Amino acid sequence: MTTTMRCLRYFYQDQSHYGVLEGDQVQPLAAPPFTGGRPVGKPLPLAAVQLLAPCEPSKIIALGLNYRDHAAEMRMALPEEPLIFMKPSTSVIGPGAPILLPAQSRRVDYEAELAVVIGRLARKVPVADAHHYIWGYTCLNDVTARDLQKKDGQFTRSKSFDTFAPIGPWIETVLPAPDLVTVEAYVNGDRRQHSHIGNLVFGVPVLVSFISHIMTLLPGDVIATGTPSGVGPLHPGDVVEIRVGGIGSLGNPVVKDEDSGSPGPSQSGQL
Repeated sequence: MTTTMRCLRYFYQDQSHYGVLEGDQVQPLAAPPFTGGRPVGKPLPLAAVQLLAPCEPSKIIALGLNYRDHAAEMRMALPEEPLIFMKPSTSVIGPGAPILLPAQSRRVDYEAELAVVIGRLARKVPVADAHHYIWGYTCLNDVTARDLQKKDGQFTRSKSFDTFAPIGPWIETVLPAPDLVTVEAYVNGDRRQHSHIGNLVFGVPVLVSFISHIMTLLPGDVIATGTPSGVGPLHPGDVVEIRVGGIGSLGNPVVKDEDSGSPGPSQSGQL
């Protein structure tokens, strides 16, 4: 994808829609842009819509220890090949939706990440061709129940709770040079993580190729590229913000699960 666009999903008049952000206006689309969705209807003010997760992935494939500084922070050796795990589609929420702290865990951490959104079916993709299969990029918070991750010795439970994959605010189809793409986390306005994707152990083309040789990637699927050092705990009442240079900011409040109430449009990226 080479055309610069900001693609999003939003909730308006009791329905979810895809759209393209043009200034402070949202142009509705008849279908997801990566499947050829065309403009339909009149533009809407951005302030009049509620942003959702910008895509509906069938799966999220995430990376462990893919920043050199984070591997050192966790006192673990760098992997010899990408260390992948998965988060379910039911963990997805959008901007502003609350992250629910489950009663099972006593420590839930934020993890700021650059996410890659797949634009076409990808299977056994060569590294040199990987860019042809990428629709764009967005922010992702790989929320993790750290105590359960250590207890279980693997990642599934700790990464899979509902609301543990905030994504947004939109998909940026073109990014600047890697050294300019910073990845940051802020908690209540205080910066906790800061790095750039030049510090990735395995870059985006390698990840797309490696994963596509294991499983078929579908349009809208997401690859979370890993987090830098500085991961830390979240507490009820916190507001966590993920910023990725060239994309924007993804903010979510943090609440206890029992205080969250029933899920509504703002709490589910799947509506």
